Amino acid sequence: MTGEYEAMIRTDIPSSARIWNFWMGGKDFYEVDRVVGEASLKIDPDIATVSVQSRQFLVRVVRYLAGEVGIRQFLDVGAGLPTMQNTHEVAQSVASESKVVYIDNDPLALIHSRALLTSTTDEGVTAYFNCDFHDPDRVIADARNILNFSQPVGVMFMGVLGHARSYEDMLHIVRTVMDATPSGSYLVLWDGTPDSQAYVTLCEEYTKSGGVPYVPRTQEAIRAVFDGFEFVEPGFGPITEWRNKAGSGGIEQSISSYGAVARKP
Repeated sequence: MTGEYEAMIRTDIPSSARIWNFWMGGKDFYEVDRVVGEASLKIDPDIATVSVQSRQFLVRVVRYLAGEVGIRQFLDVGAGLPTMQNTHEVAQSVASESKVVYIDNDPLALIHSRALLTSTTDEGVTAYFNCDFHDPDRVIADARNILNFSQPVGVMFMGVLGHARSYEDMLHIVRTVMDATPSGSYLVLWDGTPDSQAYVTLCEEYTKSGGVPYVPRTQEAIRAVFDGFEFVEPGFGPITEWRNKAGSGGIEQSISSYGAVARKP
């Protein structure tokens, strides 16, 4: 199976998952990713900080859901390459019996995830499935192999839905997955917004490189994805401010990554 995934890897086309790994200081990327990543930093120097802060947001969210809310099942869609403080590590450090399902279709992410994303406790379960989030029914079917959808699930779309082919697709993906979950489940979602011209230019140049396009969407558009859900305080806003006692981490307000945590009634 690993050989099959290795054959799928394109080292001549940049991958957002690998570039993100480069920005976060990881080692799992190729020369094309480094070149595009460094060029992106020249356009928007704050993107590396955003990548680190997004992981801190993930950590805060998972600790909250596992610790304060009592969620024991997590579905991380578009998980990317394993780095530090991954969802299962955080969840299982709080509640050892936590079950975590990762979904992605990047072949390098799949190879590394099969090797690295293993449960940190005997009671917990960690699994990784090869699936494109544009097929949300398949996402649900794969997740059902591990998760019990009669019990609440924490569903996470962490900075990935800008890759959705359209805004309508984005809404369809989120709503299809969340419709399968019971009351008391949580939606965690953030994405980049076009508030900064530097960030918009970065996304445009990335598309020219041959990578899968990433489309920043307005704060209003991202917020609308949460319609019908109950926001957890402090509600919708910059991810750097969500229950962050350390402050915004030095990110300029013009470089915006917005999202929220919300409960399904």
